[in-house]
Amino acid sequence: MPRKNIDLTVPDLTGRRAVVTGGSDGIGLGLATRLAAAGAQVVLPVRNERKGQAALTTIRATAPHADVSLRELDLSSLASVAALGAALVAESDPIHLLVNNAGVMTPPERRTTADGFELQLGTNHLGHVALVAHLLPLLRAGQARVTSQISIAANRGAVHWDDLQWERSYDGMKAYSQSKIAFGLFGLELDRRSRAAGWGLTSNLAHPGVAPTNLLAARPELDRERDATGRRLIRALSSRGILLGTVATAQLPALLAATSPDARGGALYGPRGLGHLGGAPAEQDLYSRLRSTDDARRVWEVSQELTGVRFPTD
Repeated sequence: MPRKNIDLTVPDLTGRRAVVTGGSDGIGLGLATRLAAAGAQVVLPVRNERKGQAALTTIRATAPHADVSLRELDLSSLASVAALGAALVAESDPIHLLVNNAGVMTPPERRTTADGFELQLGTNHLGHVALVAHLLPLLRAGQARVTSQISIAANRGAVHWDDLQWERSYDGMKAYSQSKIAFGLFGLELDRRSRAAGWGLTSNLAHPGVAPTNLLAARPELDRERDATGRRLIRALSSRGILLGTVATAQLPALLAATSPDARGGALYGPRGLGHLGGAPAEQDLYSRLRSTDDARRVWEVSQELTGVRFPTD
């Protein structure tokens, strides 16, 4: 079945500095490539230097004059996040775009970060919270747009308030949903706090729909020795243009949210096809799990307590 060509125009980003987490492959690499091709100075914080170097090669093959560089970052370590924050603050260059894209999904057994957090909560949510806090002076200086990548999984499940770390009964998919709900609530609260306190940055959310990305691929480091259940079906439907997106189209909602002059703070962007699984990017209604400002304030406070970072008070 032929697939309709779906794309968007990225504005000129010359003179703007962009930081993209999870930019060494998949959606993040696509985002970094598009930003660099539009003239942005792109910083890629990566955990694996070999994959990072391969990403630089890929980006420069598309955009030979790209201004792109690597930094070291392991989002599952608060010490690593703090080190990156200190290094970028020392460089003193304002950040104009921050795309919080990196994530892990559904390790079959409960795993923890270097700081003892459940891996998905610690990596997908708490690591990014700490990163935003450490980079806040640069984000304020750049009047930044912060775009945080969540998931359609944030439309089900809940924050497991009585056992955030899933120590009593681990369920990989429910823990993944929790991490994305919490991260979405944080991103929305960040926008509210910025507007109330005059920080000058805007924060919004994006999700990629469903596409055959590497999130569900075999990951021996997560004790996943083969592709997760469902990835073969996702790949087959995607290749036939049925309902789902591709890796190329899955990057477009975050690209729209991060770069469009019409993209709003406090909004969610995703594919506009059936069930928001695929299709062209557009603003969509917030998921029900993301609408409670009380939950957002609670996530904001708990996240600071867990990570030890502090945002300015209003």
